[in-house]
Amino acid sequence: MDYSFRISMVMMMMMFAFLSSSSRAFTTTVSRSRITPRRFASASSSETTEVVATKKKARVRRILSGVQPTGSLHLGNYLGAIRQWVEFQDKYCSEEPVLDEEGNEIVTENFFCVVDLHAITMPHDPKELDESTKASAALYLAAGIDPSKSKVFVQSHVPAHSEMAWLLNCVTPMNWLERMIQFKDKAKKQGSENVGVGLFTYPVLMAADILLYKADQVPVGEDQRQHLELARDITRRFNELFCKGNPYKKRCKAAKLPSRPVFIEPNPMIVKTGARVMSLTDGTSKMSKSEPNDGSRINVLDPPKVIRDKIKRCKTDSFEGIEWDNPDRPEATNLLNIYLAVQPNRTKEDILEEIKDLSSWGQFKPKLADAIVEHLEPIQQRYEQVRADEDYLNTVLRDGATAANGIAQTTLHATRVAMGFTIPK
Repeated sequence: MDYSFRISMVMMMMMFAFLSSSSRAFTTTVSRSRITPRRFASASSSETTEVVATKKKARVRRILSGVQPTGSLHLGNYLGAIRQWVEFQDKYCSEEPVLDEEGNEIVTENFFCVVDLHAITMPHDPKELDESTKASAALYLAAGIDPSKSKVFVQSHVPAHSEMAWLLNCVTPMNWLERMIQFKDKAKKQGSENVGVGLFTYPVLMAADILLYKADQVPVGEDQRQHLELARDITRRFNELFCKGNPYKKRCKAAKLPSRPVFIEPNPMIVKTGARVMSLTDGTSKMSKSEPNDGSRINVLDPPKVIRDKIKRCKTDSFEGIEWDNPDRPEATNLLNIYLAVQPNRTKEDILEEIKDLSSWGQFKPKLADAIVEHLEPIQQRYEQVRADEDYLNTVLRDGATAANGIAQTTLHATRVAMGFTIPK
């Protein structure tokens, strides 16, 4: 699920162009209020209430984002998702407290997940899955995700994701899933005899990912909006079936839980982002890990020579000059967007001034290749350092899974109580 889940409008605007159908990334946000100290050394994974002398109210804002680890993460995954996670983390998890409009502190909890359960909805090589999962987690860290501010974990290391998906599968009508456009498209490409049930039901797993962390607003790309609507439908159906009436209140009382509905209905926020990276072979299609032609994408770990060769061969057009935002020149717009994205300190006007006298792609492509290589080089160097220290990577993933489990198990327990399961004493 390169499927990447925020509560305030400021944070929403940064997260989730990355939610493409190919990578199936997601981001969720949950907001809670609690009485807390004014400052936190790190975000808590629990939803406890603390009373201190100041009795300063703080609002917890939780982010869960993830990318599917199939294949190598490419420039689109990085620019559209991971780099934005880092920007958000550094802005809202700083030493200075972040306040809302009413002066209450906002405490942010970040959880960045490698969504490996979504990766097996298509045929996969077990050896490659193990390697790509570790590589994805290492790239999160290499790109700037800081374990002291954010938790990084592997989806399958938190069993509540798969159990919640099963519970929700059992209350989701089949005809709801039959309407999912992405399943129809992928099933048509793969052939029905090669498509597993997981591809059919993966939108329910995505709903489970969202609902486990009680997100009330979810920024998504337009191509994922249908899946979010499914999560909303599942929420309403579940709460209607299991979270009403005196029997439900009695079950909650016996389990010492509040008798409010288990799930919060997530609201869609279709967001725009600046770094929409398209294929190098087709400026009208998004850069994708599932595209068989490796020349269609720049992988984050591609060596400099490979990057330069791909840019040299990438599709352009026969128009004279180089210009931005001409609908008849999608490849020109894509290459200029990439050039701007890998030079974050520059402006569009600045780049237009630079290229105004260039008459051919042969003059521009070397500039673009050099800019990409320069931007990715420190990430690649840091990646090699992380992969060389396996104990460090394993510790980060273990700590992240422990924190995520604390939240997910709380929601899963409430779900079991609502459905009437016998709770171990």
